[in-house]
Amino acid sequence: MKRRSIHRPLFLLMLFGLSLPLMAAVLQAKTMKSWENYVQQTEKRINSELQGNAGFLRMDLVKPAIAAKMRAQLKTGGVYIERLTTVDAAGHEMHADDGLIHHWYGVIFVPGLKVDALLRWVQDYDHQNQYYKEVEQSKLLSRNGDTFRIYLRLMRKKVVTVHYNTEHSVIYQNNGPGKASSRSYSTRIAQIDNAGSPSEKELTIGDDSGYLWRLNSYWRFREADGGVIVECESISLSRGIPFGFGWIIGSYVESIPRESLESTLTSMRDGVRQGI
Repeated sequence: MKRRSIHRPLFLLMLFGLSLPLMAAVLQAKTMKSWENYVQQTEKRINSELQGNAGFLRMDLVKPAIAAKMRAQLKTGGVYIERLTTVDAAGHEMHADDGLIHHWYGVIFVPGLKVDALLRWVQDYDHQNQYYKEVEQSKLLSRNGDTFRIYLRLMRKKVVTVHYNTEHSVIYQNNGPGKASSRSYSTRIAQIDNAGSPSEKELTIGDDSGYLWRLNSYWRFREADGGVIVECESISLSRGIPFGFGWIIGSYVESIPRESLESTLTSMRDGVRQGI
């Protein structure tokens, strides 16, 4: 009896994950409005930090105990990951109306190179699929100065595997000697049905399984200790959890963007060693 009670949540999670692709979700205007408000408020805080004098990295601005924990993680070659939230002008945590916003922060140390060398490697968008685990295909579509338009075919796998054709606008900024930042905005995310088969096709954008509707990332790079500290804030939008399933899959749903960010950071650190 005890064994059955242990496996029941796992069975329900698998059942939910396998059935969710059949449960179409439509991206609503009110959900997009919530997303835009969240992004606007988040960018307001990021802009203030980048333009201020208190410190360039987020780890320069947190409480000393937290910063010490971050640095200890980096010294061992690990990745520090933390869930973030954005609050409105009244101090209330912001949420998506009929959707979920996933906001994660990660930091990693890439040893043995300068910021400029790291950015040259990162901006080699035609070959990102060779290094990033979730990137199946990659291509630079155009470049105008420090603004890049790129194509990525993404794959995310956990219980079910989902593929996407995506396009992004990435803007880089020089923030002074040994410092740089960038922002990436998804401009197109199309879920692929029957990926890899002769019947492969894109689903209608915003009318799909709802696993990934929007994806922004905000990066900071700073030289330190013979390498580069790399920070990333990842913000994504997905469908909400159907009523009654929150107790089963709430942490599971949040684990997907968390693991995706960790994979991106470790793929960058390990890949740059092969590519430079």
